[in-house]
Amino acid sequence: MSDFQKDYEAIRGGALGFHRQNRGLFAVSGGEAVQFLNGLITNDVETLEDGAQMLAAFPTVKGRVFAIVRVMRRGESYLFETEEATREKVYENLTRFTFAGDFHLDDKSGNYSYYSIYGETNGLDINSQEFIKFNNDYFVSNESVGEFEESLSDAVEISDELYEILRIENGIPKYGIDMDEETVVPEVNVDGMISYDKGCYIGQEVIARIHFRGKPAKQLRGLVFEEMSGPSAEKDVLTGAELRSPDGKNAGKVTSIAVSPKLGKTIALGYVRNAFLESGTELSVGNKNARVIELPFIS
Repeated sequence: MSDFQKDYEAIRGGALGFHRQNRGLFAVSGGEAVQFLNGLITNDVETLEDGAQMLAAFPTVKGRVFAIVRVMRRGESYLFETEEATREKVYENLTRFTFAGDFHLDDKSGNYSYYSIYGETNGLDINSQEFIKFNNDYFVSNESVGEFEESLSDAVEISDELYEILRIENGIPKYGIDMDEETVVPEVNVDGMISYDKGCYIGQEVIARIHFRGKPAKQLRGLVFEEMSGPSAEKDVLTGAELRSPDGKNAGKVTSIAVSPKLGKTIALGYVRNAFLESGTELSVGNKNARVIELPFIS
């Protein structure tokens, strides 16, 4: 058994593991912070209690995604964390308001190191002033990295290759691969990311119209390739490929693809058109058959 297979089986068996990556982290404060933030994102920060967090998207005026963030309230501040691919976009978007009123922005990205944690996290907590925790993900102050990594000495260090497989199995979309500024926010199909009760924000009209008139034209779904059960060079060819219905109609496209050791199948994330969203629907990519399923592949 290879080291990769051992690491995968350990993580899927519940072992403690971690993956390091670059992420953006910002703190927003000020008397007008809530007012400005609620005009920029899809969720309602006014509803956040101290210590609580939520998902949200930054939409364009056309309701398309330029970043997905997690937001946490910490006292009178709001912490935003986002992917490295969207860090600069979020920073530039928030910076515009630092001269418009009582709105303060602090880029903390360089002061913390980010660890995505898998498995039981008991015993990882260090001094509460030295890390910021979003679910099982930790932003650890640079001064505390040594102490934190010492607590991970027996954990599996997850490689980028393994992380990508786990990400797809968990149904987590990645910016620049599974979504971009051509993707309308509701198409990403992430629960709890949009408030339909709060006031106006950029792109709201498009997003609300899609919601109240029904589903978007397409949504992110899982795809299982029944004929492909092992590593294959065809994965690269299938990424970005068009999905087709049994009668030859365009049914969407593939965005991310991986071989799942646990499922013993090749799996993919992709956007499936509204008419074909039902789980179990059979589609094809070239000469390969794929079955539509709800995400995640593995809970």
